[in-house]
Amino acid sequence: MAETSSTPSRRRAAPMEPDQRRAMIVAAALPLVVEYGSSVSTAKIARAAGIGEGTIFRAFADKDALLAACMAEAVRPDDTVAHLESIALDQPLTARLTEAAEVMHGYMTRLGAVAGALAAAGRLERSVPSGKDGRSPDREAGLAAPRAALAALFEPDQDTLRLAPERLADAFQLMLMSAGRPGAPDPLTTEELVDLFLNGALTTPGRHDDHT
Repeated sequence: MAETSSTPSRRRAAPMEPDQRRAMIVAAALPLVVEYGSSVSTAKIARAAGIGEGTIFRAFADKDALLAACMAEAVRPDDTVAHLESIALDQPLTARLTEAAEVMHGYMTRLGAVAGALAAAGRLERSVPSGKDGRSPDREAGLAAPRAALAALFEPDQDTLRLAPERLADAFQLMLMSAGRPGAPDPLTTEELVDLFLNGALTTPGRHDDHT
């Protein structure tokens, strides 16, 4: 009687779909791009992803295509929008905006880190296609989606607001972007930013008049 092996046969894992493989490579590459810029080798990225270097070039035409995909992923706001949409609307507006500001800070930090790493090596322009006005369509889309989620945070208080939620969301987003620029001296805290946005610069209510 023939002996049978008690060791179960090994099954090969199902191959990844091309989009899944590209996403996996980009996820492994992003922190390395932030750390090393565009000088990071595809061999280092392959080791981080646990794949052979040749797999990268089956997924991407060349290294520039991979860097462009990393920039597109950094701009993509899906996770940020999901976090903004999960903010509880039954808490005070100040608490809502403070939480939103923290979420947006994380998004802009990630975007700035990747863009800064590529710009330092002169690779940013090749990684971010521009429209006729010189602005990146992906970047504009990346700002539009969070802006809509921010507007929803203002809506529960719209009866007490001086402007429409959409206009306030636009102004709040611009304020956060300006305050979060790299190298800003003595940057405002999140709480200070929200307080300044909601209550203004004056210590007392009323219109400031230099003639009085």
